[in-house]
Amino acid sequence: MSAIDKQAVKQFLMELQDSICQQLESADGKAEFIEDAWHREPGERLGGGGRTRVMRDGDVFEQGGVNFSHVQGKEMPASATAHRPELAGRHFEAMGVSLVMHPKNPYIPTSHANVRFFIAEKEGEDPIWWFGGGFDLTPFYPFEEDAQYWHNTAKEICAPFGSDVYQDHKAWCDKYFYLPHRDETRGVGGLFFDDLNQWEFDKCFDYIKAVGEGYTEAYLPIVERRKKTEFGEREREFQLYRRGRYVEFNLVYDRGTLFGLQSGGRTESILMSMPPLARWEYRYQVEPNSPEADLYENYLKPREW
Repeated sequence: MSAIDKQAVKQFLMELQDSICQQLESADGKAEFIEDAWHREPGERLGGGGRTRVMRDGDVFEQGGVNFSHVQGKEMPASATAHRPELAGRHFEAMGVSLVMHPKNPYIPTSHANVRFFIAEKEGEDPIWWFGGGFDLTPFYPFEEDAQYWHNTAKEICAPFGSDVYQDHKAWCDKYFYLPHRDETRGVGGLFFDDLNQWEFDKCFDYIKAVGEGYTEAYLPIVERRKKTEFGEREREFQLYRRGRYVEFNLVYDRGTLFGLQSGGRTESILMSMPPLARWEYRYQVEPNSPEADLYENYLKPREW
């Protein structure tokens, strides 16, 4: 079995944050990421630090954030031990890059990506480690070619790691990014995986490298295709309404958000994923045969691309 190299993972994640930020700034053409570096001394709850980077009021992106964090704690929070009871009583380290981009133009989808590494250790016992991550796409006015391109890129990323990886992680994404109280998926999916340690460390590490680096390859061509599409108040209002779904998922179901809040993480960084503006409307109904209805009828349910 290949050796666990925490420092190599950390170095990759920090370099990935730099690379993604540079590419997104170039795609926007105006706004730049402002860095908020933070550090916490170890205590009763999480210690560690990170670099929160936020972009606002760009030509393309209304708001977005790309976070790197590396934290340590004495024990795992309830959201983690409920899923993995063998982690109880272990101290842990968690590091990762997480991002969400909220475009101005409703014809550009919102996107999310995350790659992370956990290791939980206890004296006299072997460490428990795993990788997780993925990326997913949340359109408001969807285009079939965009969803197909997004998923074809995901297939290419997964192909070197096994013939079943894409289908497994695509299905996991469809299941994970699902709002039961709305009976709809958050968007058109992509890849999601957690507890990845069935391969040797080096192969698992290579996979999160491919996923992390593949995000901009999958997303930026879609941004480029849609950023000049004209839109009006109707499209903007619908975008803000659908952003409300994003908030609902992140606050009610997202395990990463729950982990961060329950473990005493840095609230501003955890909630960086929220859109700058969103709205809710009582008993909202889309018009039949409208572009808005197309989203509900053809895209907010799992399907093959």
